[in-house]
Amino acid sequence: MSTETADTGAEATSGSVLDAVVSEQRRELWARAWKRFISRPMSVVGLAIIIVVVASAILAPYIAPYPQHAGKFTDFANALQGPSVAHPLGTDHIGRDILSRILFGYRLSLMMVAVVLGFGVPVGVVLGLVAGYYGGWVETIIMRMTDTALALPPLVMALAITSALQPTLWNAMLAIAALWWTWHTRLVQSIVSSERNEEYVQAAELSGAGPVHIMFREILPNTLSPILVKVTLDAGFVILIGAGLSFIGVGVQPPRPGLGTMVSQGTGYLPDSWWFAVFPGLAIFVLVMGFNMLGDGLRDVFDVEVNR
Repeated sequence: MSTETADTGAEATSGSVLDAVVSEQRRELWARAWKRFISRPMSVVGLAIIIVVVASAILAPYIAPYPQHAGKFTDFANALQGPSVAHPLGTDHIGRDILSRILFGYRLSLMMVAVVLGFGVPVGVVLGLVAGYYGGWVETIIMRMTDTALALPPLVMALAITSALQPTLWNAMLAIAALWWTWHTRLVQSIVSSERNEEYVQAAELSGAGPVHIMFREILPNTLSPILVKVTLDAGFVILIGAGLSFIGVGVQPPRPGLGTMVSQGTGYLPDSWWFAVFPGLAIFVLVMGFNMLGDGLRDVFDVEVNR
């Protein structure tokens, strides 16, 4: 019994040492990745844009010149005023400060990104892990279901759902999230299929580890880099689709300050009151550009290819 106990203790010690070595290697990998990232100016600029926008959205009630203009407010005496000291980006057709509404509009756009990706990424990752690990008929069912969903353009599907339901922000987010898991399912399934026969997976199976442990503790960490890159790039697409839905009137509804809604309202006053449509459009451009620059930088850092 003493010999068996000693062997068991030795195996446990060996396993803990191996885990510590693997953890140290992963920390070194992320440290090298961070050094490569900060060496790319465009990536750093993209990260800075996202940080500034997120901070501005969070602090909007405190830094917006006129926070009350984000809701039900009218001031026809100051309608369609051009950029000035009092209103740096001008006012809209009913006298509301455009800068204040853009800051609150960023809140809605980022909330849409969080909800859509917060639902789509976990669902897609889990389905991709299961399909890639088990293979066979399980993979066939999941991937055929994924291919069917991929045949439907996200914007068209979102437009159909929001048209059938009441056009609100939450229904718009639900409509976009309904198909977003498909891209991550395909990405993760392709990675797991190639990782399935690697030595570390076989070693985990021989040691008696179950499928759940292998998928989430062994394989999943090796898919985090491409998933992170794709999430960053997807954020820009989600913002554009959400703005598109708001532009045609089935997304964020007035008086809430949706960026797409503001552009749509402003187009009716071009070219005389150009600031009404141009500045909200630039706000969308800056936010999407920031996510794309950050995503491109991460893709170069981790040396992964993410197709859409």
